[in-house]
Amino acid sequence: MTNDFILREAHLEDAVKLVEIYSYYVLNTSVSFEYTVPTIEEFEDRISKIVEKYPYLVCEVNNKIVGYAYASAYSVRDAYAWTVTTSIYLDKDYRRQGIGTALYEKLENRLREQGIVNILAGVAYCEKEDEYLSHDSFKFHSKMGFTKVAHMESIGKKFDRWYDLLWMQKKL
Repeated sequence: MTNDFILREAHLEDAVKLVEIYSYYVLNTSVSFEYTVPTIEEFEDRISKIVEKYPYLVCEVNNKIVGYAYASAYSVRDAYAWTVTTSIYLDKDYRRQGIGTALYEKLENRLREQGIVNILAGVAYCEKEDEYLSHDSFKFHSKMGFTKVAHMESIGKKFDRWYDLLWMQKKL
């Protein structure tokens, strides 16, 4: 387990490394339902919009960004102001080292300070794991205290296969 890491706020200049991390999931997995890797400019735009209201955290190991997590609005309607969605992506070579747990714990603490009550995570899923999708995200979110609240079948198609989407929820 890596214990020598730093968690900090994301900056626009981090976009280059964040795109590099995310591109693995877009191009090689069904974890993300995006087909094409966003440009650095698109990622900078995503970061700038999110940090206006919500935390966007990165993890560094030896001055190298190895993961990130953020929250974003679930819905623009006022009644949902206390509910967010979360996303987390780790460099494929830094998984299972405690980084995801540390990122989510810090993210959740920041969200509590903001008065957020509900966290939702959309998790790609398939009954039988394949070369594009494992149950790792489902297992991670379950370990972090999320429970499955919805299961939408065959909602995303990638690599000529249909994948499900689970909505998982955690009350803070």
